[in-house]
Amino acid sequence: MPDLTEAPVGTTKERKAVLVKGRWRQLSLLGGTMLVENTEASLISGLFPVIRHSLGVSLGALGVLTAAGRIVGVFAGPFWVWVAQRWSRKGVLVLATGFWGVWGIAAGFAQNFTQLLILITILAAGYAASGPLTTEILGDLFDSESRGRAVGMLYGVINLAASLFATLKGQLAAFDDGWRWGLWGIGAVNVLCGVALLIWMRDPGRGASEEQLAGLDRRSREAHSKVTFKQVTALFRIPSLVVLLVSRLLSGQLLAAMFGVIFLVDVYGFSTQVASVVLFPMGIGFFTGTVLGGFLADWAVRRNPRHGLVVILQTAQFAFATVAFFGTQLDWGGIGVFAVFFALMGLVQGVNPVVNRPMIMAVTLPELRGAAFAIYLSVFEAVAIAAFSLGAGFLGDAFGLRAVFLWVLVGLVLVNGAFLTLLYRTYATDVARVQQALQSRRQAVLAG
Repeated sequence: MPDLTEAPVGTTKERKAVLVKGRWRQLSLLGGTMLVENTEASLISGLFPVIRHSLGVSLGALGVLTAAGRIVGVFAGPFWVWVAQRWSRKGVLVLATGFWGVWGIAAGFAQNFTQLLILITILAAGYAASGPLTTEILGDLFDSESRGRAVGMLYGVINLAASLFATLKGQLAAFDDGWRWGLWGIGAVNVLCGVALLIWMRDPGRGASEEQLAGLDRRSREAHSKVTFKQVTALFRIPSLVVLLVSRLLSGQLLAAMFGVIFLVDVYGFSTQVASVVLFPMGIGFFTGTVLGGFLADWAVRRNPRHGLVVILQTAQFAFATVAFFGTQLDWGGIGVFAVFFALMGLVQGVNPVVNRPMIMAVTLPELRGAAFAIYLSVFEAVAIAAFSLGAGFLGDAFGLRAVFLWVLVGLVLVNGAFLTLLYRTYATDVARVQQALQSRRQAVLAG
């Protein structure tokens, strides 16, 4: 692996940071939309043992619920990005990730599994706007040397809060239909987030944090913002992006939080209330991993912009597989030891978003980042989660979740780590191509 201290000529040390006014305040507003999305997902998985009993369904139903929400996102995510290109990123977030919460309130009144499935799927269709648009705007708020920290704080705080809420909501299992109160509460908070976005959110505009576009007015920066279908399809000709997309399909880590509680209930015999306790340590671990990983990622960009992020991303895969083996395949007896291993899994998993998101931003032009993240999050990640959810649900019924966790959390993640080796050949070239294109735009504007 390349030395992280390598600093070739033309690194970011020679660049001047571009600071967007109020960027952390705007990031906190954006984080609210993603927090509600994560909380809803953790509610369904954390309270599924109770939902299963209340509605009389099997383990496979959890896979169907999770997969349906992700599958609809394959279509809804790109659709919302398309609407945002022609209308307003703020307007889409207010509508789709804010006021859309009324569907969560409605889901709390579901009388059977079919109704719950339909309403949760509609809710997920709105939430599909959050991931790609929030991440796109983050790239406009923060420059390349601070994106790791920004992503770390965003995903760290969101997952820490979501895991805390999930642990608390896990205690709703002690009450009849407690899961309904959870959905009502999430829906109400969702609407309040929409109001907050409507009042306080300020969109910085595309390309606001790029050094090459600094000093240009917003109209000049967004001259290329109207994206065509041809430009979107050209994303698949960016080698590093293709590697990262395939890597997302191999990200077995996605299964840990979704099926963690039901895994401990079915495999090791814990009650739902006790098993749900591991979600908070896992959230603390994820928070720690994203925050520390964010600083590590930004340091890697400064010290070795060619390969630093690749080294970190690849190492995180191998570390997760190791921790997951010891944390899921051995019976440690008490919930305390399992909580420690789930915290370590969260710690290592937390490194992933603070590395892969900035990498995607670095290899795509500002106007194409929304489309790139729609493909990455709403399509490839959604397909991966849907496949893992359906597979774990039905294969878990047939072979047991212990075997499924071994194949996916350990075996598949090791394959993913090896696959990421391809980035050593493509990443630096793709980043340089974007930097040259932005510089050419600046020269064209100044010359004109």
